Amino acid sequence: MLRIGLLGAAKIAPMAIVAPVKQVPEASLVAVAARDLLRAREFAAKSGIKRVHKSYDAMIDDPEIDALYIPLPNGLHGKWAIKALRAGKHVLCEKPIAANAEEAEAMAQASRETGKVLMEAFHYRYHPLAQRMVDIVASGELGTIQHIQSTMCFPLPIFKDIRYNFGLAGGAMMDAGCYAVHMARLIGGPDPEVVSAVPKLRDAKVDRAMEAQLRFKSGATGTVSVSMWSWKLLNISLRVTGSLGEMRVINPVAPQAWHRLTVKTEKMKRSENLGRRPTYLYQLEAFVKACLHGGPILTSAEDGVKNMAVIDAIYRAAGMPVRQPTA
Repeated sequence: MLRIGLLGAAKIAPMAIVAPVKQVPEASLVAVAARDLLRAREFAAKSGIKRVHKSYDAMIDDPEIDALYIPLPNGLHGKWAIKALRAGKHVLCEKPIAANAEEAEAMAQASRETGKVLMEAFHYRYHPLAQRMVDIVASGELGTIQHIQSTMCFPLPIFKDIRYNFGLAGGAMMDAGCYAVHMARLIGGPDPEVVSAVPKLRDAKVDRAMEAQLRFKSGATGTVSVSMWSWKLLNISLRVTGSLGEMRVINPVAPQAWHRLTVKTEKMKRSENLGRRPTYLYQLEAFVKACLHGGPILTSAEDGVKNMAVIDAIYRAAGMPVRQPTA
């Protein structure tokens, strides 16, 4: 049994850990900690969690907890993940894994030194749809890949939200862009070059939207379009253009809500659906298998370093500061 603690009573927690853990026999959610003790107690009562810790440090020091799920603001991921790893806990850390690539590397190093699992919570990657996307490209059905368009746009016009807070490592490229960059890398290759980037600003340091041009080692090009507030209100999609055909995927990030994968070539057109089982359930199952049985980690700490390196490069290309850990 993997005994999991929740480090932060975040809004995503009910969907990401509270609900799926009930369907994973080898896992249990045994404790929660939050900055506000009253909030933690209310969350625990509502979620059926038995123990409440008065601080994050108390949670990390609890010998009856094997792993932590960390859904804290971006700028706090590194600090608490490293503490947890060095205390002998496995860590499932929300995306983006860190504030920048340097911090992500420090987290990966802590994981290597302690031998504990550090998994970045790109839940979409554990759904069969993501693997199907990879397999179609690898099959050669689309021919030589020429261009990858990865789009993650959703409306968030609440500018006091922490995702617009530079001090918490916020910005559209961090919170929406980490998905779009990851999908582009999944299809095109892990280490693309950032050719250019154009932001739309919330303020001098925080982007509300961004478009970046990439070049992959294969010679394929890529466009990453992300937004939390722009005229592109809602578009979550992937489009892969090859010499023999095209693949389009609508809603690759949350396929359990609804999705469609379409392949079109000169000879045929077909659509596929890979089911509506929750991505978060697949992810938790993978995390438990990695911790208890040495199962594969599709969103490893090392891959997180590479994803953050691309995000850092996009910010530099846009003439904006790279995000920093929260002091």
